[in-house]
Amino acid sequence: MGAHGWSAARLGFVVCGYLALFCGEFVSRAEAGCRERASPNCCTGRNNECFEYTKRKTVCYCDTYCQKTRDCCEDYRRVCQLSAAIDCVVGSWGPWSSCTSPCGVGSTERIRQVSVPPRNGGTPCPDLKQRRGCFGNNAICSTAKEVAKILPDSFKRNFKDPWRRPHMMMKEEKASYCVYLRVKQASAACNPKLWSAQLVRERLVCAECQSDAMSKSNRCGGDGLVSTRTFWAAASVPGCHGSWVRESSSEGCRCPPYSVLFV
Repeated sequence: MGAHGWSAARLGFVVCGYLALFCGEFVSRAEAGCRERASPNCCTGRNNECFEYTKRKTVCYCDTYCQKTRDCCEDYRRVCQLSAAIDCVVGSWGPWSSCTSPCGVGSTERIRQVSVPPRNGGTPCPDLKQRRGCFGNNAICSTAKEVAKILPDSFKRNFKDPWRRPHMMMKEEKASYCVYLRVKQASAACNPKLWSAQLVRERLVCAECQSDAMSKSNRCGGDGLVSTRTFWAAASVPGCHGSWVRESSSEGCRCPPYSVLFV
């Protein structure tokens, strides 16, 4: 082959080399971005595996989180956000709930529902729950403040008066009822007396409400509330006092021996 032939062949190799380089660069640029990712092209939330390469061979992402970190691929909006971003829409606040404490300091809350969830990178939803303090003042609060005065059952009050004249009218006798209360606290002053020393923490006590101790509402003052701590005081033992919680009651009954009476 002559010199002219070698020159022509060399020129051909150079041209082909440039064409190959140009075609490769063109193809690589055309393949960059979310469109060329294997299905799915786009991902929701934060997904570090949802990436592709830019035209400059650097990593870019096709997940929703890339809008916050600003590292989305160039065609992210065109490929992944086929529709406009939709912001979260919430409804009106509901009513405040009842106070968690019927008497005293508690809390109350209210909620609202999501009407339209966010999509395509829209604004996320605001808080859906609010809470604030409250002070319960239920109708039972006055009862909760009552302090029961108690005596040992040796002070039985239902007895016949030997000095009563035959013509004197008897006071209407009301049926007794029993209340079972769980002692939660007792002061040290209760220890000297045998009957009050038995009022120890977590002991179940039967307290009897007899006719003479009843008020106009046919109940004894301070006879307790279910699941609510109330207070008591021993009438015959100075300084002996504590608290208890009512567990149950029984109408028309008598407490067993070594119980207590409401005064």
